[in-house]
Amino acid sequence: MTDREYGIGEVARRTGLSVHTLRLYERAGLLAGEVRRDSHGRRVYTAWDVEWLTNCVKFRATGMPLTTIAELARLVGEGNGNEAKRLELLREHRQRVLDQLDRIHDCLELINNKVASYERHLAAGATGNPW
Repeated sequence: MTDREYGIGEVARRTGLSVHTLRLYERAGLLAGEVRRDSHGRRVYTAWDVEWLTNCVKFRATGMPLTTIAELARLVGEGNGNEAKRLELLREHRQRVLDQLDRIHDCLELINNKVASYERHLAAGATGNPW
């Protein structure tokens, strides 16, 4: 990423987060660094902030709680020396995602079986309930 700076509207466009959500994330401590303000008091984000927020969007999409993101942001913001704790948080979340994927694969298998059952039923011109 570059040293370019972005206003809140541009960050919203780049991350898919609303301006309201960006403000909420800042208040909730989900950013790993302080958001600077320009001479007019408007928020100024760095390319690193955009990258961090893009990661936060992905963390949220996988169900990472805001409290975990805030803890990770705090640790990252503190700098070097706490990498083991960051790794622990990420490993715990990875396991939750893997467990979720197992449940989703199980559900997909059921759906695939039902689709195949209905396709066979309809292709055979059968009547009645194929359930």
